[in-house]
Amino acid sequence: MFTYSIQTHIAFGDGATHHLPEHLVAQGFGRRLLLVTDPGLVQAGVAERIADLLTRSGFVPRMFAEVRPNPDEAVCLAGRDAFLEHRADGVVAVGGGSSLDAGKAIALLARQGGTPSDYALGRRPYGPPAPVCAVPTTAGTGSEVTRSAVITEQGTHRKLTLKHEVLRPPLAVCDPALTASLPPSVTAHTGVDALVHAIEGATCKGAHPIARAYAREALGLIYPALPRAVHAGDPAARRDMLLGSLLAGLAFGSTDVASVHCLAEALGSLYDTPHGLANAVMLLPTLRYNRPYAAEAYAWVARAMGLAREEDGDEGAAEALLEGLRTWLDDLGIPKLRDLPGAKPSDFDQLATLAYENTSTPSNPRPMDVRDYRAVLELAYAD
Repeated sequence: MFTYSIQTHIAFGDGATHHLPEHLVAQGFGRRLLLVTDPGLVQAGVAERIADLLTRSGFVPRMFAEVRPNPDEAVCLAGRDAFLEHRADGVVAVGGGSSLDAGKAIALLARQGGTPSDYALGRRPYGPPAPVCAVPTTAGTGSEVTRSAVITEQGTHRKLTLKHEVLRPPLAVCDPALTASLPPSVTAHTGVDALVHAIEGATCKGAHPIARAYAREALGLIYPALPRAVHAGDPAARRDMLLGSLLAGLAFGSTDVASVHCLAEALGSLYDTPHGLANAVMLLPTLRYNRPYAAEAYAWVARAMGLAREEDGDEGAAEALLEGLRTWLDDLGIPKLRDLPGAKPSDFDQLATLAYENTSTPSNPRPMDVRDYRAVLELAYAD
């Protein structure tokens, strides 16, 4: 048995941001908007162009550009205050996953009060947030269509996942042109994140046929497109990547992620490692550790990516997935765990505990405890 629902109106295509105002009007957003973004997009002029577009169309935007990678509760509370001071009607979140997640949390806190940890830890019930329009500028998180927001807890540095249907943005405007200015390394890291979403969304314990249908299409797009986007900046490849990221978001957004993400979020908590990079580093060792419990599922992934044929046996296809990913990740310049700034074996117990405490641990195809997570970290470090 499974259920599936989505409330997001999706506008996708080259130049989609030019039509942002009319989509906002159609969705009843109101005139006063908080534009949630990051300093990099302000410096690049992207945020200002969108603010100008909104102003010319009769909206009253206020810029909130304090979002950093791995946003914490303080940023969300500051954004909430900016929303209330502006007497905003809704949020337009522009950026990568950090800005989109922060925008969702800000919209929730502005209407329902409390702190992000209140919701993530079950101390406060979810209620309707202010409306959010998500405008992704990276092809990675799929946050524009998911029911989740990952926020770092103050003091403990734990990654908290806010998860509820009310957090799905009612509007997502996806313009591949907005990803064109990304440097190759960020394109690579966020793109691998999208692939991980498709893999884990289709192979976690809660996977269902609708999620696998989205994931199959996403895997077929992302695997060939990402190297072209990284090495050549090919516009067609960037378009395929943004579409693949969106589809991967639709896949895992109704199921869950699994232990690759649990470990990645632990790295982000302890070292402030960018989320996409952390996922890329932990992808192969985690799948290899899971393989004895997930050969059939990983064989399905290999076939969807074109790494194995339908007639190939599951064991051989699963191994083809691992070997194909190793070559692919090397080509993209993904570092090893031992090369991450700050990473050291003396932290493995803490990292393993953080990963185990992640709410997505039960979704992993292989049962995981702290010792298992430490084993994956050791496998990754020795690679």
